[in-house]
Amino acid sequence: MTRFTVPARAARAALATGVVVALAATATACASAGEDEHPDRRAFALRGGTLTIDSDDSALEIVASDAHKKGTVEVTRWFDGSVVIGDEPEVTWSMKDDRLVLRTKCSGVVADCAAKHRIEVPRGVAVKVDEDDGSVSARGFRDALTIRTADGSVRVTDSSGPLDLRSDDGSVRAEVSSRRVSARTEDGSVRLGLSAVPDRVESVSDDGSVTIELPRATYRVTAETDDGGVDVSVPRDESSAHVVSARTADGKVTVRNVN
Repeated sequence: MTRFTVPARAARAALATGVVVALAATATACASAGEDEHPDRRAFALRGGTLTIDSDDSALEIVASDAHKKGTVEVTRWFDGSVVIGDEPEVTWSMKDDRLVLRTKCSGVVADCAAKHRIEVPRGVAVKVDEDDGSVSARGFRDALTIRTADGSVRVTDSSGPLDLRSDDGSVRAEVSSRRVSARTEDGSVRLGLSAVPDRVESVSDDGSVTIELPRATYRVTAETDDGGVDVSVPRDESSAHVVSARTADGKVTVRNVN
């Protein structure tokens, strides 16, 4: 019987060709969580008055609602991903001590994954968000809301509770009636639109413009930039109880009345 062998060089070339073909097939398509037509849903018990959300790689949509049962947090998860060479991608969720932990595992040769979570929270619950990589949007909060993201934008709407918003790399936006707002980004713009006269607003960007729009009233304003213009057009009074601070290292600062 005659045996045929494939030279080692040819085998390596074939393997390399296969990898190249696989890479080419996946390079033109990016994962999108929105393409998941059958999202997973789960309810978690919440015992206290504060929910902490710990997420490493997912877009987050957080909603406060009267329609949800007190003591229950409902989570919807969309996920799409693939790995050409390596372990199958995996998403997990768990709740312990009122801390909701969301994890996405996606590594290997041409790993392409995308995850999104919508977290529905009953009214009367304060929320703290610690996001490693992903955008965060929130709406409907009457209680305190704290958001930190290392890489992603932050947007809050339709909320009246105290806000503490931070992004290391991304823009910060808020259209709210909150009386106390703190917003900071190291790389991105900040834009705050307030529909109620605030007690205190603090806004800082290390690299980006800062814009604050306020209802008509008299304010004690501090506005500074190291490289850019400053435009303050609201009525000012150093004795006002309504304090506004806007600073940026590189960009324009604008403090004006709501149109």
